[in-house]
Amino acid sequence: MGWWQINTDTLAGSRFVVSPLAETIATLKALERGTAAHPSERAWLDVHLPAYRERLSGDPITALLVRAALGPTWNADFLTPTPAHEGEGTFADEVALVRGAPPGRARDDLVLSLGGPVPAELHRSDLPERAADLLEWIWTRLVLPSWPRRRRIIEADIVARTAQLSRGGWAGALDDLRPGMRWLGGSRLQVNTHDNPPRDLGKAQLMFVPVTPRHGWASWTDDWSRFAVVYPCSGALAETGTPAPEALGRLLGPARAGVLVQLGSPKSTTQLVALTGQGLGSVGRHLRILLDARLVQRRRAGRSVLYYRTTAGDVLVGAQQDGDRAT
Repeated sequence: MGWWQINTDTLAGSRFVVSPLAETIATLKALERGTAAHPSERAWLDVHLPAYRERLSGDPITALLVRAALGPTWNADFLTPTPAHEGEGTFADEVALVRGAPPGRARDDLVLSLGGPVPAELHRSDLPERAADLLEWIWTRLVLPSWPRRRRIIEADIVARTAQLSRGGWAGALDDLRPGMRWLGGSRLQVNTHDNPPRDLGKAQLMFVPVTPRHGWASWTDDWSRFAVVYPCSGALAETGTPAPEALGRLLGPARAGVLVQLGSPKSTTQLVALTGQGLGSVGRHLRILLDARLVQRRRAGRSVLYYRTTAGDVLVGAQQDGDRAT
């Protein structure tokens, strides 16, 4: 298995990072695989997959490049550069790292991702340029129009992970970050199940990068100074949320009922904004009314305030859901 030795200083300096490029690469992976992790992703693929396939059908070299770069067990490193910013970089700055990769390095990376020789058709100097052009196409047409909502979902996940850190430390926060990852103890983080040599991060910078598609990977810079773990947001956040029962909507109003239904587990206002699609001010007003009615309570977790249903709120939502199933 592949694991990293991480000291306390590295963990203390680690950051959650929003990366438009990582979101675009994860979207590319979803399009290339063509399989959905949940119904809302299936609906998204049904809309956008035909355009993606048409784009590649007219560019067979890039189509072959994508299949080679997203190999059976490993990504071509030039396609998945480690974020250079601790906060949120721009897509233009990030994709420039892909476009600027040396052609020889790109071919070497393809040997690793394929686990064997590179097809003759890919022995050319424009591979980084082609990869960057495709990522720009996906970003502009498929990701950017929904980026505000995607970013809210990502930010909500970061809030939830931060709260989890305050409750259970890094071991609890990292164990379910992505398939194959778990805290081994002794400052060891298992990153994946590949048979790779251990890596001592020493004084390196470690970043955790959430994305909304159900795909993740690990990356690092050539000088081993920055490492990143790209991971999928938690399943409940990746979807649009559970719809409110119709009768509960008539009783409380559809928007307020939608907020109450989401609070079966503690959530911040940021998470509720992402899940319901409502504005921050609207969610805040609904929460105040639900608090006054004793249907929800709140508690502080680190710097976040989390809201959750009371027993009365559970009974009310449960009764309406049972009623919907009975009809």
